[in-house]
Amino acid sequence: MTDQSVQAQVSEKSLNVLKRFNFFLYGTIAILTSFFPLYFQEIGLSKVEIGMIMAGGPFISIFANPFWGYWSDRLQNVKRVLIMLLIGNLIATIIVFQTKEYVFIFALMLIFFFFNSPTFSQSNSLILNAIENTKHKFGAFRLWGSLGWAIIAVLAGPVLSWMGLLNLWVLYGIMMIVSLLFTIGLPQGRIASKAKRERQSYWKVMLSSKVFFVFVVLGVLISVPNSINQTFVSLYISNLGGSNELIGWSVFLSAIFEIPVFLLFDRFLKKSTKMMLGCLVAISLLFVVRWLLMSIVSGPLDIIFIQVLHCITFGGYYYVGTSLSAHLIPAEYRATGQAIYALTWGGISGIIAGLFGGWMFESLGPQTMYQICAVISVAGVIGFLSMWLAFSKRSELAS
Repeated sequence: MTDQSVQAQVSEKSLNVLKRFNFFLYGTIAILTSFFPLYFQEIGLSKVEIGMIMAGGPFISIFANPFWGYWSDRLQNVKRVLIMLLIGNLIATIIVFQTKEYVFIFALMLIFFFFNSPTFSQSNSLILNAIENTKHKFGAFRLWGSLGWAIIAVLAGPVLSWMGLLNLWVLYGIMMIVSLLFTIGLPQGRIASKAKRERQSYWKVMLSSKVFFVFVVLGVLISVPNSINQTFVSLYISNLGGSNELIGWSVFLSAIFEIPVFLLFDRFLKKSTKMMLGCLVAISLLFVVRWLLMSIVSGPLDIIFIQVLHCITFGGYYYVGTSLSAHLIPAEYRATGQAIYALTWGGISGIIAGLFGGWMFESLGPQTMYQICAVISVAGVIGFLSMWLAFSKRSELAS
């Protein structure tokens, strides 16, 4: 057996491990995302206090994402960075659950989010780097994350009903340890650059492409309502009389159908800026429809069925946005580019969602909150439509 064939075997083996790693990583994070707000409510925190905690995380991610993205690019070893993030995540989580004082919870959650918020952008970078110059597509790996998010979340509902929400940290800790075990066989995520380029700063990467910069800014308008929904949908279901099991099924239905969405994008999405912008216009319109439907629900089961739209809206935006970022930013700065893109979902938008979402939910009611979300999304549609029209005119002039 030649050295090349051995290397190919090792590469295929590590890519298979990468799929399993995504399954458990996304499933583990889904447990916290789905049940953290309910845990905080269980220990007596108000919705405004819960919103403040969830806003603190995105605030930290503004610094954490570029920090870890820079070190991934510099070390050219995304695997090592991911291991550090997961270990820090696990330790911080265990400590958070040992206190019930709001001030200490808030401070400890800032530490937790420093390690947790960059996890998805770094795992995306690892996938993109590992499949560089291969026949593999991004969606074939990312769909394992959706599968893990759906299956583990729906299983967590009855488990937590049996264990009790106060023992959420035990379930999360076990799943995080399993995720860490799968990092052993991961590829490093190194990108070989033919030309040695000067290391660019976070802001230089962000401003290196006007299209990327405008995309990031407009992305905030689409992601603020999504962050509000992600933070408060479980409380909305609970307030309408839904159980932990029903919340788990809500997460399951919102994620499981992302799999065919990713496979379809793998097959049909072209590496064309104009086509990707057109997809973002259509996806943003579906977000508007989704929030309008959420504003008129009459019971928890209505929310469960509306959550199916998550696979097309969030799943589609996530895939197209990741692909557009990789298309516009050079490969050797990919981790930084993905970190910047992640800020539109977990950074600025998360701060706005946490601060104002909690207030709107408590003071205006969830129906009005979702109506406001629809209006914000309309602004995003107008922005992406303007970008698409500008590119269409440019294409006509070029031809």
